[in-house]
Amino acid sequence: MSDTHFTHTQDQLKQLARDVLGYAKAQGGTDCAVEISEGSGLSVSVRKSQIETIEQNKDKGMGVTVFIGQRRGNASTSDFSPAALKATVEAAYNIARFTADDDCAGLADEDQLELNPRDLALFYPWPISTEEAVKLAQRAEAAAFAVDPRVTNSEGAGVHVQQSHFVAANSRGFIGGYPYSRHTLSVAPIAGKGKHMQRDDWYSSVRDASKMSSPEAIGRYAAERALARLHARSIDTRTCPVLFEAPLAAGLLGAFVQATSGGALYRKSTFLLDSLGKQVLAGHVQIHEDPHIVGGVGSAPFDEEGVRTVKRDVVKDGVVQGYFLSTYSARKLGMKTTGNAGGSHNLSLTSSLTTAADDFAGMLRKMGTGLLVTELMGQGTNYVTGDYSRGAAGYWVENGVIQYPVEEITIAGNMKDMLAQIVAVGNDVLVRGTKSTGSILIENMVVAGA
Repeated sequence: MSDTHFTHTQDQLKQLARDVLGYAKAQGGTDCAVEISEGSGLSVSVRKSQIETIEQNKDKGMGVTVFIGQRRGNASTSDFSPAALKATVEAAYNIARFTADDDCAGLADEDQLELNPRDLALFYPWPISTEEAVKLAQRAEAAAFAVDPRVTNSEGAGVHVQQSHFVAANSRGFIGGYPYSRHTLSVAPIAGKGKHMQRDDWYSSVRDASKMSSPEAIGRYAAERALARLHARSIDTRTCPVLFEAPLAAGLLGAFVQATSGGALYRKSTFLLDSLGKQVLAGHVQIHEDPHIVGGVGSAPFDEEGVRTVKRDVVKDGVVQGYFLSTYSARKLGMKTTGNAGGSHNLSLTSSLTTAADDFAGMLRKMGTGLLVTELMGQGTNYVTGDYSRGAAGYWVENGVIQYPVEEITIAGNMKDMLAQIVAVGNDVLVRGTKSTGSILIENMVVAGA
């Protein structure tokens, strides 16, 4: 790992973190946690081959939480001078003085902290110039226009480069940090004219730029998606099977995570309350969490509280094996943290029924006649009741073959029923952020036309 990409080295950030812990102790805090970070990035966007935006960012920050018994205060600064760090600790201490006691507040227990963090190789700096980034975006957009003359316009193409590093520490002996990177190339072409225009997009987002899809492949695929949506129509209201394309299927997995996260559980604002040990998903469905995939977008040796992360089965044969808990939410529930302060890590949803034949075309055949959903609109999930209703677009399928594009429809159901009625999961696996899954076939949903 090279520190040359940053103003401070990891060792310098660690020293700053130790200084902050010392200031908190001198101030009279009984416990303290600190995170110090620094990063730099480049974003460019082009539209119709012309440069629209060029942004370079350099940022740094320190956030501190000071505890006085079970009262806590937070403060932050972007100034790393000793005077500013001391003043920020003092501000956090003064906030803690005037807050109420919270019997669940406090740092994670020492036996849960990761004191020897492993290197998961999460840092791949991309030494790309602004000119090179512009050319990449232009290549992606040009590839989209080259597919078909009906690709008439574009919402643009963009390249985003980010490299950062951080150190987290607390007064219980934890200190750790690492550099990480995330790079993205995206394009959003528009096909058709006038009232019949359709847009779609595609992107590749990776830690290591050498593993990014080529700009030509991204542009071509985005254009093919937009073209396929031309001459879309609405359909009559009906109940039918629904196939969620892999990028949207990751959203279903995200809904499950939200419904089994500590905050929703202790506030009793989830349709999956008390679901631990119960069958919630179809019996063939597994959800596995692996925070330790080398180079993984959702990898982390420890969570935001310094708690060690663990590989685990979250769902086994449809039965919930574990929640997503931070130290605070775990205490609220009378449980132990799962190392998920800050969210989930590299979740994969799979089915024990999936075979080599269950590629995308195979999933269409498995559905037979029904709706393939490729776009969702709005935030139509009620996490308290599980009621689900979203604007959608996609394709009507008969006998396993796409017939025509559809738009201006709504799909509705209840998340509890949807999770239980997962008929199949495709092998067309796509990684979207921290989640990976193939397309997901739901037995039945209500599809309402315009």
